[in-house]
Amino acid sequence: MYFSWYCVLNKPNPLGNIRVVLSHTTHPGNIGAAARAMKTMGLQHLYLVNPRYFPDPQASAMAAGADDVLLNAVVCSSIDEALQGVVFTVAMTARLRDISIAVKTPREAMPEVLQQAATQPVALLFGTEMSGLTNEEMGKAQLGVNIPSNPDFSSLNIAASVQVIAYELSVAAQSYKPEAQEINPATHERMEGLYAHLEKTLFEIGFFTTQNPARLMQRLRRLFSRTRLEDEEINILRGMLTVTTEYNARLRERYKQEHKDV
Repeated sequence: MYFSWYCVLNKPNPLGNIRVVLSHTTHPGNIGAAARAMKTMGLQHLYLVNPRYFPDPQASAMAAGADDVLLNAVVCSSIDEALQGVVFTVAMTARLRDISIAVKTPREAMPEVLQQAATQPVALLFGTEMSGLTNEEMGKAQLGVNIPSNPDFSSLNIAASVQVIAYELSVAAQSYKPEAQEINPATHERMEGLYAHLEKTLFEIGFFTTQNPARLMQRLRRLFSRTRLEDEEINILRGMLTVTTEYNARLRERYKQEHKDV
């Protein structure tokens, strides 16, 4: 009996590694209602990216007892700041996009979220009330989630969306069984460093002369999101980019020397 009780107490709780990120929320009541939705399902880490009003009495009123979630909310100035340390980001989307990450339903996606959160931080990313996430914000994620709804009236309130996702996490947690992690994925900031380095290098070697840079970078983000790079792999790729830049610089200098008297 003691052994069984001990195992229950020490069962991994991946919910503690999951943060809910609300981007540019305009109505403080939605923040409070989202906090209440989180607490009812065991989520506690709320991150707010440039909220229009926070803290605010309306947020506290709508939290209805989830004041601790609001009190501990982390206010950030950018998506990158809110995703710092995260290894897996899931973006909520209500519409299909021509270039996008893979999109699943909440029931399909939440078991994967729990597995990723077993050992490292995971983020659930929600956009503004009026327009949702931008394409740039969607590009920060490795997976998209679309809540099935009435096609003639598919707009969900932010707090309602948080409640649906939190509930699906709770359902998935009931049958959750930890699995050994095959990879140790790189953090958000490491991936963003790679993307910045890659874009800079492609500009320097003239790769973008006949391409749409923004569109191509979206495709490259999607490619690397599928591969789930580890730190050592990022080091290899960035080393290759550095050597490419140095080689390109040597070629330019040689060309200058060969043609300086022409």
